[in-house]
Amino acid sequence: MTPTLIGLLGLAALVLLLFTRIPVGFLMAIIGFVGFSWIVSLDGGLRLIANDVYSVFSSYNLTVIPLFVFMGQLAFHSGISTRLFDAAYKCTARLPGGLAIATIGACAGFSAICGSTNATAATMAAATLPEMKRYNYSPGLATGVVAAGGSLGILIPPSVIFIVYGIMTEQSIGKLFLAGIVPGILLSLMFVAAIVIWVMLRPELAPAGPRTTLKEKIRSLSGLGETLTLFVLVMGGLFCGLFTPTEAGGVGAFGTLAIALIRRKIDWQGFKAALNETTRISCMIMMIVAGATIFGHFLAVSRIPFDIAGWISGLDLHRSLIMLLIIAIYIVGGCFIDALALVMLTTPIFYPVIMRLGFDPVWFGVMVVMLTQIGVITPPVGVNVYVVSGVARDVPLHVIFKGVIPLLIALIVATLLLIPFPQIALFLPGFMK
Repeated sequence: MTPTLIGLLGLAALVLLLFTRIPVGFLMAIIGFVGFSWIVSLDGGLRLIANDVYSVFSSYNLTVIPLFVFMGQLAFHSGISTRLFDAAYKCTARLPGGLAIATIGACAGFSAICGSTNATAATMAAATLPEMKRYNYSPGLATGVVAAGGSLGILIPPSVIFIVYGIMTEQSIGKLFLAGIVPGILLSLMFVAAIVIWVMLRPELAPAGPRTTLKEKIRSLSGLGETLTLFVLVMGGLFCGLFTPTEAGGVGAFGTLAIALIRRKIDWQGFKAALNETTRISCMIMMIVAGATIFGHFLAVSRIPFDIAGWISGLDLHRSLIMLLIIAIYIVGGCFIDALALVMLTTPIFYPVIMRLGFDPVWFGVMVVMLTQIGVITPPVGVNVYVVSGVARDVPLHVIFKGVIPLLIALIVATLLLIPFPQIALFLPGFMK
């Protein structure tokens, strides 16, 4: 049996076994170990699994992940997310779908200090769904907006997926972070436009909220100060070259803790909960990275990435059509595979292709993140939908998936806009030192 055939069998086994709900990190590690041992030797497979697991968990570059996760957890447990929503709510309540628009604004703000789509969706679901329910918002609209808005957590920096992509492709994480800012703002505005159009067509879905005075609106803006301070501190330091991404994570986590302590908004129980969640989420991410690294080495010896790269590059098509083909593969793959796992699996395959075709690797990183955003809100995996469903237990899954559709269309349009207008992503990184 040829190495390529063994590689194809490994890919097929991975897709099939994903439906068994075995944790994807362990699944990739097991299949990668078995496949590598089959092609090379059992001794080689044992050495591979030992070296890859050790190298991932001892990697200095990957320490940035728990630091940014800890920053997001501290922000949640100190109530920063609630104050963000309150500020957005006071300013937008009278607009069509005002509470839903406020939810998108709060999601965008929290994403700037979080880095995780699941954490953003869970946090915003807990903070915003009770308010939208109180004002008789349609359950589908309310939950769909939270699920889609939560996806901003992996686009607006800091983003765990940008970190992993940067490490895998040896691209500047700082430039990737900056590249996500303008697309993140653009996508947030397109989400808002989708909500306004949706509610104007069906006003009964989102009754108008209460009026607020100018004084109340101005007072509520104080809730934005903490987020803006942290975002400027982290991204400003990266932009000016004052510290590395890992140092930025440490500065951000320390800054968030300092703000929480100064405002006396976190107690010992909240601090312990933040540590526990950080440990759990970080271990999950690191295990996925380790499993994908093992699986990636298996694919490398099977020659599949090189065969696919050669086949795609050899197609007699314009490079934009080839990019559309890659986009289609990501969209379909995102329907079945976890976002981080999808990035880890596909980057070794498609990165050589986009480099050969002359696409910018930082731009492609933004494309990958936006394509994985589509995956977190589409069935059957749609992890953000399941996260929101866990909070809104009285709303059926199919209602949430249906509620996501208008925002999913906006996400697809925003993603496709990056193809003819790559400067949307590359404008800010061009100024970085």
